[in-house]
Amino acid sequence: MVLPLPPADFLALATPVIDVRSPKEFAHGHIPGAHSLPLFSDEERAVVGTLYKQQGRDAAVLEGLRIVGPKLAGIVERSRALSPDGRIRVHCWRGGERSGSVAWLLDKAGFADVITLRGGYKAFRNHVLASFGAPLDLRVLGGYTGTGKTETLGHLRRLGAQVIDLEALAHHKGSSFGALGEAPQPTTEHFENLLWNAVQGVDPKAPLWVEDESLLIGRCKIPQAFFDRMRAATLYFADMPQAERADRLVQDYGRFDPKELGEAVKRIEKRIGPQHCKAALQALEAGDLRTVAIITLTYYDKAYAHGTSQRDPARVLRLPASAHDLRGLAERLSAITDAR
Repeated sequence: MVLPLPPADFLALATPVIDVRSPKEFAHGHIPGAHSLPLFSDEERAVVGTLYKQQGRDAAVLEGLRIVGPKLAGIVERSRALSPDGRIRVHCWRGGERSGSVAWLLDKAGFADVITLRGGYKAFRNHVLASFGAPLDLRVLGGYTGTGKTETLGHLRRLGAQVIDLEALAHHKGSSFGALGEAPQPTTEHFENLLWNAVQGVDPKAPLWVEDESLLIGRCKIPQAFFDRMRAATLYFADMPQAERADRLVQDYGRFDPKELGEAVKRIEKRIGPQHCKAALQALEAGDLRTVAIITLTYYDKAYAHGTSQRDPARVLRLPASAHDLRGLAERLSAITDAR
């Protein structure tokens, strides 16, 4: 049986999802947890698309059948491996020819339930973007660079708080040095998909902690509706001495290749000024990482202070913090949240 469902119902099911779009489409963005089982390669999709535009649907469908014919048995075998009980979900871009063909094939091959996504991945994307307007009880953890906000969020999670690590989703720590040691970033589109997926497991009535971020985390853009909610939420500003933060940065980034660190310094040359950039690079060459940290923190502290000044002062709560007791900071944050 083949049954088309709208996004909300399709996504509510627990059966495996196969995405029959091309590899390039899948890489650009996909439903989290979906398995790529492309009907066409990127090159084959281009051929079929060109035929459709130049000669019409019939010619494109015929060429598609020629391409897909030898792949049919493999599609069934891979689908069975994913779903031994014969219950599976299938989608393509618009919920048209590709997913319809694969759904028909799996149904004829004896699958018990084949669910297609009405409107395809395009409808899923609309569903994702609309979801960011839903209410959330956001609590934003702020503080200057080097404060250990990500580690503090980890402590909050272990204390039972709801947490979404935006930087982990974006594979970037947010500064010029943020890509060091990280996997390649997802596209903004897929970052939105990952954020949507993370929000699905959240109780909207309970506090949800995120780290204070700029609109861009590396190249990933936070959805505007979600970002607006972050800006309107209370900012819990962990105020840690610069000296302690510099020590943390040396500890966190000192393991990286000096060449990579130098390139990160050069990327902010216009912001810190040529003389400061030169001094930082000289300190780096001499192995004086702490001086590099102090020079870069001078810029990042000013930038962060400016961003904080744009918030409603009544919604900024400053808390003294120590690099040596981030768990204690998390406990205080948890207690404050419970009190509110």
